[in-house]
Amino acid sequence: MTDQFKTPQRRDFIKTIAAMSGALPVWAQAQGAWPTKPINMIVPFPAGGGTDAFARPMSAAFAKLTGRQMIIDNRGGAGGTLGAGIAAKATPDGYNYFMGAVHHTIAPSMYPRLDYDLERDLIPLIQVAAVPQVLVVNPKKITSPDFKSFLEMLKKNPGRLNYGSAGGGTSHHLAGELFKLQTKTFITHIPYRGAGPALQDLIAGNVDMMFDGLGSSAAHIKGGRIKALMVSGTKRNPAFPDVPCSTELGLPDYTVSTWYGVWAPKGTTPDAQAKAIEEFRRACQTDEAKAVWANQGAEFPNLTGAQFEAFIKKELAKWSQVVKASGAKLD
Repeated sequence: MTDQFKTPQRRDFIKTIAAMSGALPVWAQAQGAWPTKPINMIVPFPAGGGTDAFARPMSAAFAKLTGRQMIIDNRGGAGGTLGAGIAAKATPDGYNYFMGAVHHTIAPSMYPRLDYDLERDLIPLIQVAAVPQVLVVNPKKITSPDFKSFLEMLKKNPGRLNYGSAGGGTSHHLAGELFKLQTKTFITHIPYRGAGPALQDLIAGNVDMMFDGLGSSAAHIKGGRIKALMVSGTKRNPAFPDVPCSTELGLPDYTVSTWYGVWAPKGTTPDAQAKAIEEFRRACQTDEAKAVWANQGAEFPNLTGAQFEAFIKKELAKWSQVVKASGAKLD
C-alpha cells in the first residue's frame, strides 16, 4: 500500500495547509478589528444640549463608517460632573467612552470634592469641536434692538434680569460671570441640569438670556425663537455674519469658547485608544458631519493624544483664574 503522505498530491495538500496557517494571524487580526460590537458614549448632559449637538451626528457617521452603533448615554447632573464620575469608573475595555466639554476643566475649581480626577482617571483622546459662546436673549422679553441698548438697559436695572446656564460651574455659568465682571453689571444666575433644559426655558420666556455655545443655539437663532446679540471672540462667525463679536463691541478680553472632546477610562489600552481616535476622527471628517459643524458655526480642532492633553492643562489653569477673579460659586 502506498504511503499517502508521500504522494505528490498529499505533499501539495500539506503545503497548502501550511500556507493557510501562515496567513492565519492576519485573518485573525482582521476578524478582531475594532469595533466588533456597539460602543457606549457617555454624554454628561441631558439630550438637546451642546454636547448632544455634536455627539449624535458623530454617532451617525461612526455607525455608517464602521457598521457598529455608537450608543449615546445621557447622564445629566451636577454641571456634567455626575456623568464624568460614571465614565471614570466605566470598564476600560475599548467600548466605553466619554464626551466631555470645556465645563470639565472648570469643575475642579468650582466643586470642592469630585469623585473623579479629570487628569488621573480619564485619558484624553480627541477634541472634536469648538464653537464660540454667544449671548442670546428671548426676543419677547428683551426687545433691545442691539447690544449697545441692551447693555444700557442692564446697567439701569441691576439684578432685574436673569440668565440660565447648563449648571453651576459650567462654561455657561462662568461666561456669564466673566461678562458681569467686564461690563460691571449684575444679572441673576439660574442653573439648570443641562443646556437643553435651559434653552427650552429661554425659548419659553422663563429666563431672560443665556451665554450658550453657538452649537446648541444655532438652530433656535435661525428659527427666530431666540436672538443673538454678541458672539465671543475677535471675529464674527461665518455662520452668523450679522452678529457682532465681543472685540468690536468693546470687550476685547471676552473670549470664551465651548469645546467638546472624547476621553477614555484609565486602563484603556494604547491600541484601543489609537483605533478609537482614528474612527472618531474619520466620523468628524465625513461630509455629513462637516455640514453639521459648519451649520453650527463650529470648527474641528483635531487635537489628539498629547496635544489634547496639553490643551486641557491650559484650560484648567485658565478657568481656575477666572473662578478666583469672579468669586463665582455654586448656587
